[in-house]
Amino acid sequence: MRLATVRTGGGTAAARIDGDVAVELDAPDVGALLTLGGLDRAATAGGGVRHDMADVDLAPVIPHPGKIICVGLNYRAHIREMGRDIPVHPTLFAKFPEALIGPNDPIVLDGASQAVDWEAELAVVVGRRVRRADAGTARDAIAGFTVINDVTMRDWQFRTIEWTQGKIWEATAPVGPYVVTPDEVGGVRPALEVRTVVDGEVMQQDDTGTLLFDPVFLVKYISTLITLRPGDMIATGTPAGVGNARTPQVFLQPGQTVVTEIEGLGTCTNKVVEA
Repeated sequence: MRLATVRTGGGTAAARIDGDVAVELDAPDVGALLTLGGLDRAATAGGGVRHDMADVDLAPVIPHPGKIICVGLNYRAHIREMGRDIPVHPTLFAKFPEALIGPNDPIVLDGASQAVDWEAELAVVVGRRVRRADAGTARDAIAGFTVINDVTMRDWQFRTIEWTQGKIWEATAPVGPYVVTPDEVGGVRPALEVRTVVDGEVMQQDDTGTLLFDPVFLVKYISTLITLRPGDMIATGTPAGVGNARTPQVFLQPGQTVVTEIEGLGTCTNKVVEA
């Protein structure tokens, strides 16, 4: 099953994707839908307003997650390109809902940063409340997956040893287009191609099957620290090929188009514009 959050004349609505049609469901967005009744509700809900997918305006698929927990240094090649050691434990930081934009919204450059970088990532969407999960409970708590581009201001990220200030810029991180349930992508530990393409040039390409810390492990690990709730997201880290690690370094510029895509999950296509 595929779920989206569509913009409507009155706000937003959760929608189930049936072929080329988005069928509105009785919830304002996918996060609220998961909170109200989860995937069973989405699968069995009757059809509301129907939209041709060619005409829909997609909002962030989870517009108001309670938590966005991000994982750094989770692909070996990316760890090597950043000059880091292989971690024993996940490297965690947080983003906030204000950072999210829709999968086709523009990325507006802020003149305060001169080093805006791309990071295609598999995001885990939590479907049920979970605390101190074992492996089975963690598996069952995964509602599905989506795409997030963890756009990063590198010149701010590396001002200190803490990364947060480079990661939380408002309205910079595309997420979507859908939440796709595990049964459509090979289960809760999927092996899916991840790519970033900037103006037609492939910048990142890897496979989620090579993650050091897989989705089930991450739900188990993070739920040891804090309760995870429906609609929370875990961004699982980015592959090698970021602009910051290139020689010379390459960063996003006005007029470019950045495409972040994951096999089976869909594509975020975002024009880069000046403020």
